[in-house]
Amino acid sequence: MSQPEYRDMLPGHADFALPAPAAPVRLNGRRPIPEVPQMNGHSEAPSANEVPPANEAPQPTRSEKPAEPIDVWDQRVAGALAFLRRRLAGNYEVDDFGFDPELTDALFHPMLRVLYRDWFRTEVFGVEHVPVDGGALIVGNHSGTLALDALMLSTAIRDQTRAERHLRLLGADLVFRMPFVSELARKSGATVACNPDAERLMSQGELVGVFPEGFKGIGKPFADRYKLQRFGRGGFVSAALRTGTPIVPVAIVGAEEIYPILADIKPLARLLGVPYFPITPTFPWLGPLGLVPLPSKWLMRFCPPIPTAHLTEHADDPMVVYNLADQVRETIQATLLELLEKRPDPFGL
Repeated sequence: MSQPEYRDMLPGHADFALPAPAAPVRLNGRRPIPEVPQMNGHSEAPSANEVPPANEAPQPTRSEKPAEPIDVWDQRVAGALAFLRRRLAGNYEVDDFGFDPELTDALFHPMLRVLYRDWFRTEVFGVEHVPVDGGALIVGNHSGTLALDALMLSTAIRDQTRAERHLRLLGADLVFRMPFVSELARKSGATVACNPDAERLMSQGELVGVFPEGFKGIGKPFADRYKLQRFGRGGFVSAALRTGTPIVPVAIVGAEEIYPILADIKPLARLLGVPYFPITPTFPWLGPLGLVPLPSKWLMRFCPPIPTAHLTEHADDPMVVYNLADQVRETIQATLLELLEKRPDPFGL
């Protein structure tokens, strides 16, 4: 029977027609997507716009995998092994003064940070006065029997300032005559307190830290606490003037109480070749335990920088040098008194 005769046999053949097969669709040469059969006008598969019921949690797709937890200890061990490999292979940089920034950040500063943050509970003010780049001379008061104030100052500049810079400390000759201490000081960025080294560092854009009181400051008795000693002949001012770098005074409160000096046995100090031999409430009575510093509360304030670029031609003028050194000293002394009022209890929180 032919097709026309077959249609004539169906009722209402004029309104009935079989749908023409759709042409297969190919996407980028892939196989055609099969048509989803319709049931009562709806697709068997849910539409992309349909939202699952509120009480039904969305099912993860097969491609989703649970995030694997990060093993912090594995990362630390891997970092430590990589650090040791670099050290053993000699793949690290040391400048002309012996400064090793990688060793300082990986070993020295983490240990100092425990004293700075947890033991002394240090608070810092005025960090915006520390230059973000370029050379500068940081001048502070000195105290505490041992020079922990210098180490805490370098930690504050590294941790609290926006640029996270290193402080290149100037130390006394005695520090660099001691075998083990000398090597540690060099590795951490310190150098001998002399004008040529200070000028060279500041010319290279480094932050240089100096304590003009020297041993007179850290070896003074507890009765003279927070009274600044003489600043010498102002050699630090001459170095700043020759390089045109600003001077940033900083006042440090808290170091006077860590080893209160009750007496100084001068004959024993001369015998040992040291500037002083202190007697404190814990040393030498407790032996090695007497070297543990008392947990005093520390405050530091960086004062506005004093510009020197306009005075470079007066670097050898004794009056200019003396007046500028006296200005720095008075600024630090006045700031110390303000901080002492802010900290009524030396061992409080």
